[in-house]
This record gives sequence, C-alpha cells and structure tokens, in this order.
Amino acid sequence: MSLRHTIAGLVLLPALAVPSAAHAAALHGHEPAHRAVFDLQAHRGGLGLTTESSLEGFGKAIRLGVSTLELDTQITEDRRVVVTHDRQVDARKCRDTGPLTSGDPMYPYVGKYIKDLTLAQIKPMDCGYQQLPGFPEQERVAGFRLVELRDVLGLVRRYGAKRVKLNIETKVEAGAPEQTAPRGLFVRRVFEEIHRSGIEDQVSVQSFDWGSLREMHELAPHYPLVALTNYDFLQVGKPGASPWLGGIDADDHDGDFVRAAAAVPGVTALSPNYGFPQNGKVTDPGFRFYPDRKMLRDAHRRGLEVIPWTCDDPATVEALLDMGIDGIITDHPDRVRDIMAARGMPLPTAYPAPRH
Repeated sequence: MSLRHTIAGLVLLPALAVPSAAHAAALHGHEPAHRAVFDLQAHRGGLGLTTESSLEGFGKAIRLGVSTLELDTQITEDRRVVVTHDRQVDARKCRDTGPLTSGDPMYPYVGKYIKDLTLAQIKPMDCGYQQLPGFPEQERVAGFRLVELRDVLGLVRRYGAKRVKLNIETKVEAGAPEQTAPRGLFVRRVFEEIHRSGIEDQVSVQSFDWGSLREMHELAPHYPLVALTNYDFLQVGKPGASPWLGGIDADDHDGDFVRAAAAVPGVTALSPNYGFPQNGKVTDPGFRFYPDRKMLRDAHRRGLEVIPWTCDDPATVEALLDMGIDGIITDHPDRVRDIMAARGMPLPTAYPAPRH
C-alpha cells in the first residue's frame, strides 16, 4: 500500500445523517460488527520483522499471535496468483539469478510487470537477497522465492490456525489498468484459490479498486469486503467518478469516504491511510490523522469497522487506539501486541509451529 502524493489542505466534509447501524448492516447483508479482539493485522506478514510476503514471515506472525495476515496478490501471465505487493518487480527486493531458458526475451525479469511473466520465470528471482532499506530489524530470508496464494492458505491450514484471518488484497491498478491483469480475470483467479482452500470462512478481500470489490461480491456474496483508500483515490472535487471507486463518484456523497464506501455491496470494513504525511508520527509538526472520531462514529453507525493502514510508531498507534479504531495494519505486529498487553486488551491467539 502506498500513498502517491503528500496531501495538503485536506478538508473532510461533514457526512449527512445516516441510518442506524442495524439497518445499514441489513442492507449489506451482514450484522453490525462487534469484534471481541482488536484486529491486529500483520502487513505483508509483518515486514518489519521478516522478509515481506514470505512463508517464514507469515509463520512468524502466526506464532507471535496476530488476528489477521494481511497480504497482496498479483496475477502472472499464466494466471497463477502470487503473493507480492509490487505489480512491477522491484530491484530493492528481488534480483535476477539467470534466465529460465537460454535467450529468454523477457530476461532480465527484474523491472518487468508480474502480469507479463510466468510463474516459472518469476521463481528463479532471489527476493531475499538483502534486508529491505528502512527496516533494520527485518530478518532476511536468504534466497526467498515468491510464493503463491495457495501456499499461504495452506500454511494457515497446517498451523491449524482457525482464529487467524487472511485479509487478501486484489492489487488491481485501476489508475493504469494495463499494468496488472484484467480486473475480471484477477478477481476470478483470487476467488478460485480462496474457494478451493477449505478455509474461505477465514478470508476477507480488500482493494483500493472498488470495482474489484463489486466483482468479488458477485462471485462470493458472503465474503467480507474491505474498502481501501488513501484519500487521493477518492478524487474529491474532480469531475466524474474516480477510476478507483467502481463507478461511484465521491462527490455524490459529499466527498465522504464512509458514505461512498458504504455504497459498495458487501463492504464490512473501511481501511484508510492512518494520516498525512504517510509514515508521519503524531509527534511530528503538521501531522494530521485521516480517520477521526467523526469517521469512526459514522462508520460504526453503519455497522462498519475502521482499520487504518500502515502504522508502526507506538505513540501514533496509542493515539489511534484512544480514538477507538477497530484494528490496525502494521509492519510491526510485535510492537502493537505489546501495547495491547500493556492496556490489558485481549490478545490474539499465538499458535505453536506445526509438527512435521
């Protein structure tokens, strides 16, 4: 998840009166959310602790004790669902080790779009060759090869982690659709992998591309959906509907994130960027939260949870908890778990490693 621009002069318009939570939830086909345990989500498996999107990282998060494994998906040229945040192979994370076949015209693979590479071409790349810059506590998984969604779903099954959820993002690039697999194909393949996993009742699907959420709802009306935004993608005050909102014009909802997202069938949670600038801290001059008490109040009245992304600073996490958020996506689930423990909050189950 990335915020493309530093946002200045953000003005959040007041929301209009909303129906009761029970009525709004009924319209969405679900009961109002009442989470017994704060939703601690390990971003890309907890990339502050382990090489992102690795089975080692997801396993470590399960053993630590998190509510949810958060992860991203892309679709390869041969329609395999791989777990990676990046639509274009990032040289900071992966390096080539050689072509799949002599004279492969797609080689080098680093820098290419995932949609243009087969799984066999992706697998030779070493995506654990260095520690990710900016994350000095990250344990490097040497020689890491990208994994498929089925591998992560299988890992959760092997742990017997029935209380662990998976929050799976369809990483469709609505602003540049030629850079990712077509939306219909993307959504269908993610659905197929989830459906055959045997643990689809542990899955929610999130996206910045609300058109993907609409298509997923048509395929699986019972899946909980999460509307992501970074505010920019709402395109408030601009003519026409944003390409990110699946045909919804935010201005028809007074530019209000809660009201706009609530119009997407199946949405049970909202996931905004936690503040501006991205990666800012509550102690920084000029820092502003995006979610505020009004957003939370309006969302909760509609039976929707608010789970901001992606916050690692303890003081900022504390301020968000004081605000009343329902969960948080973080690179450092260990830090947030410590805060939860200090506050006497119920902690997610920590599972032991499965016996082989």
